Amino acid sequence: MFKKISMILLVVLPVIGFVLYGNASGLFASRLAAPTGTPYVPPVPNNWQQAQAERQLAIAQHLAKHQENFDHFANFPVSHTQGIPLIVLKLLPKVAPEFWGDEQNFLSVMGLFNDERLQGYPFPRGIGFTGLTRAKLNADIDYASFTCGGCHIGRLRHDDGSYQYLDGGVNQEFNVVGYRQRIVQTLDKVIGNETDPAKQEQRVIQAFLTALDQVAQAEPHYFYNNYQYQDRHFDAEYEAQQIALFKQQASQVIPAFMQHQYSVYQGWQIIADKFYPDIKQRITSGFAGMEDAIGFNAAAAYQNLQAKWYTKPFASLALPGAHGLTDIMVVWDQDSHDPRWNDDQTRLVNGGGQWTGHIPLPIYKNVAAQVTLGFDDIDVSVSAHAEKLLQFLPPPRYPFDVDIALANQGKILFAENCAVCHQPNNGKVYTQMGTDMGRAKVAGTLITVAAQSGFTSDNDCSVTTKVVMQGKEVFPCAEYRGVSLTGQSKQAMLPPRVHNGYNALPLPGLWAQAPYLHNGSVPTLYHLLMPNTRPDVFVKSQLTYDKKMVGFNWQVAKWDQQEGYLFDSQSSPALSHAGHDKDIVMDGKTFKLDWSDNPQGAWALIEYLKTL
Repeated sequence: MFKKISMILLVVLPVIGFVLYGNASGLFASRLAAPTGTPYVPPVPNNWQQAQAERQLAIAQHLAKHQENFDHFANFPVSHTQGIPLIVLKLLPKVAPEFWGDEQNFLSVMGLFNDERLQGYPFPRGIGFTGLTRAKLNADIDYASFTCGGCHIGRLRHDDGSYQYLDGGVNQEFNVVGYRQRIVQTLDKVIGNETDPAKQEQRVIQAFLTALDQVAQAEPHYFYNNYQYQDRHFDAEYEAQQIALFKQQASQVIPAFMQHQYSVYQGWQIIADKFYPDIKQRITSGFAGMEDAIGFNAAAAYQNLQAKWYTKPFASLALPGAHGLTDIMVVWDQDSHDPRWNDDQTRLVNGGGQWTGHIPLPIYKNVAAQVTLGFDDIDVSVSAHAEKLLQFLPPPRYPFDVDIALANQGKILFAENCAVCHQPNNGKVYTQMGTDMGRAKVAGTLITVAAQSGFTSDNDCSVTTKVVMQGKEVFPCAEYRGVSLTGQSKQAMLPPRVHNGYNALPLPGLWAQAPYLHNGSVPTLYHLLMPNTRPDVFVKSQLTYDKKMVGFNWQVAKWDQQEGYLFDSQSSPALSHAGHDKDIVMDGKTFKLDWSDNPQGAWALIEYLKTL
C-alpha cells in the first residue's frame, strides 16, 4: 500500500506543481488581441489656435474640478510614515553644500524645480511631507518623500523663457538615483575616515544637530517657510515643536536613516552589477527622466532577505529577470489605456498598462509606482486620488503652429499604417518590433506572484482598504468598473507570458512624450520614422523644443551644457535605439514603419502626429 501511494505521489505532485506554475506564469493563458472594428483616427482641427485655446480651458477646468485629487497627486508624500526625516533633508545643503544646489532650490541638482503655481511651499515640486497627511499633527516628526508629481509634472521652456507646465507629463529632469547617490556622498563626507560603526553614527548625528542649531537660531521658518495648507499652519510654533521632537529622537532616527540610505544605494549597485555592467559607473549616478521598473523595490527586498541567515540563500530570487530601465511615462488620459471587462466579466480585455500591460488596473499601476520607490507603508489615498485625476485629464495640445493641410494628408497615412496598433485601449502585446526586450521580461513568475499577493494585501490595497476622498469613505480596490475584485488578485499583475512584449500605446500628447521608444533612445519623431538617421549619441533632458523634427532639443553641436546630458544609445543594450525601424506584416497587411524611402510622407505623418 505504501509503495502504491508513493508511486501515485511521484506522479501527482509534479503534475500539481506544473499546473500551479502554469497558472502563475500564464502558460495556459491566451494573450490579448487588439480591439475589433475600425480603429479610431482623431480628426485634425480646422483652426489650430482655437483648438489650443479650447484644450487649455479643458485642462484648467479639469484641474479645478479635481483640485483635491491634484493636491494629493502633486504634493502629498507616497508614504504616511516613511521617507527621509524632513529636518535631515533640509539640512543636507548645510552639511555638504558641494553636493547640493543653491538655497533657492537645493534639489535642483536632482531635477526637482520650483513650480510658480506652488507659492510658499517649503520644497520644490515633487517632495511631500507627512505633516500634510498625519491625523495628529505633532504626534511624530515629519518625513519627506517623493510625490507622483515629482515624476509626472514636467515643463517646456518657450523661446521667451517662460515655462509651460505639463501636468501628467514627464519630468525629464528628475534623477532619483542621483538623489540617493548624493545622500550617500553626504554621509561619506561626514564619516570621513572613521571605521567604527558607532563612531560613524555619532559623527553624523553631531553634524546634523550642529547644523540644526545654527539654522534654528538664524531663521524660525527655515524648515517650513511658514506654509499653510487648508487648516494646517506650519508656522514657527509648529517648526519649534518639530525641532524638539527631532532632537529627542535623533539618536534613533539618524542611524536608521543612515542604514536605510546605504542599504538602498548598495542594493542599486547590485542591480547595476547584474544588469548594467557595461554602464555601471554611469547608471549608479542615474539618468534623468528614466527609472528602472522595479530596481529599488527589488534591491530593498534583496537586502532584507540578505540580512537574515535563514532567508539569505533565497535573496537572489527577489531580483528581476532582466534590466528594466525605461523613460518615465506620461499619465494623462488614462481612460484610453484602461482595460474593460469581457462579456462575462471574468477577464480584462481591450486595455493595457505601463509599457507591457502587466499591471492593467489603474489603481494597482499607481500602487506599484509607490511601492517601486522602496517603501513598505504606502499612502493608498495618493493612488486613489491619482486614479480619479488622471482618468480623463486632457493632454496639452502641441503649443506651436501646425500646417492643417499637411496634417490632413498625414492623417490618411496614419489610418493606413498606425491606427490599428495605436488605437485606444489596445491591450495586445507586440513582440516583433525589434526593440530591446529587457523591460518586457522584468516581472518573472516569482515577482508576479509576490505582487499579486502584496498589492492586494491589507498592507497595500485590499478590497477592504478604506480611504477618505472628498469627505467620504471609499474602497478604491473593492471593484473595477462595477465588477467586484474579491478573489481577483490575479488582476493586480498579469502572468509573464501574457505581457512578454510591448503595448502599442495610444498617442495623446505625443509631442510631449519625446524622446521615443520605451527607453527614450530616439530623440524626435523624425528620427523615429527615418531610422537610418537616428543619432547614436544625443543630448537628453533639455527643456527647449525642436519644432521641425518634433522633440526636445537634442543636437550635440548646439548644446551649451547648461542642462541635459549626453545619452549614448550604443553603450548598453538597455539603451539601444533599435526597433520600430522595419515595416511589419500582420494579418496579411504590410504596415510601414520605415519611411526612409518616402520622406515626403514622413513629414506629412509628423504634422498629423503633432495634432494628437
